[in-house]
Amino acid sequence: MSNLKPDSVIACLDCPDHVQAVLKASMWAATRLQVPIGLLHSVPSLQQKAAVNYSGCLNIDDENTLLEQFTNKEHLSNCELKAQGKLLLHQATTYCEQQRQKLKTYTLHRHENLSESIDYVDDKAQLIVIGHHVTCKSTLSRLIRVSLCPILVTHAPFSPPTTALFAFDNSPTCHKMLNWLCKTPLIRALTVHIVMVGKENSENCDALREAYARLKQAGIKSKKALLDCRDVTAALNYYQTENDIGLLMSGAFGQSRLRELLQGSDTEKLLVSTQTPYLLFPKA
Repeated sequence: MSNLKPDSVIACLDCPDHVQAVLKASMWAATRLQVPIGLLHSVPSLQQKAAVNYSGCLNIDDENTLLEQFTNKEHLSNCELKAQGKLLLHQATTYCEQQRQKLKTYTLHRHENLSESIDYVDDKAQLIVIGHHVTCKSTLSRLIRVSLCPILVTHAPFSPPTTALFAFDNSPTCHKMLNWLCKTPLIRALTVHIVMVGKENSENCDALREAYARLKQAGIKSKKALLDCRDVTAALNYYQTENDIGLLMSGAFGQSRLRELLQGSDTEKLLVSTQTPYLLFPKA
């Protein structure tokens, strides 16, 4: 019987360099959403038994010696892989409890790869949090592309944001994300900069103005900007840096596959270039 709780924040612990950042980001999100945190660890593929270095990923000393013993082995048996995962989940639970936040946590130890694990949770979760560097063979962009749930990608360390940049392109996915942002408590306390990159014509100005008005009507402190620039990624990165914005938000892979093939994916470029947490909303 599954212990997956609907509407949870799911913390993916499959990024050794980002475990603490993922937990901090998950606690930040769960506090605002007032939901439990599901601590998810996937046992690596049986064909990929190389030891993964989780030693030192959390500041808990009691069991680090055992984690180091796992790390020092070039390969782990199936039983050792499972034991390593259970130990990591126990440490993550203890870490969350030590933060003294009144958040409920539970564990999900999946005996499958991360892609299959995300497929298992994403139609029931409210948010998935994942580190920027994953250990599975699938790339981060492939995991995000097929997800049905909003995903927060974080670098290490994680700093709770006070401002956010919403990259608005007037697409169906962006309008769906706009509806979600107007309702979710996740960004309620943040100042949201809604930014559109495109020609300064009446169509874009009207679309941006209407989206900005929606955020204001929802009680969200907002600012708007229209950037006339060819390079979407460069324009957004520059604006975010200049305004010291702590969270990037956009639809995920909203372009057609043909345009991605010809021009490259803006989502892919932003995933590579941004140094802040990045909240992606599934394609409509």
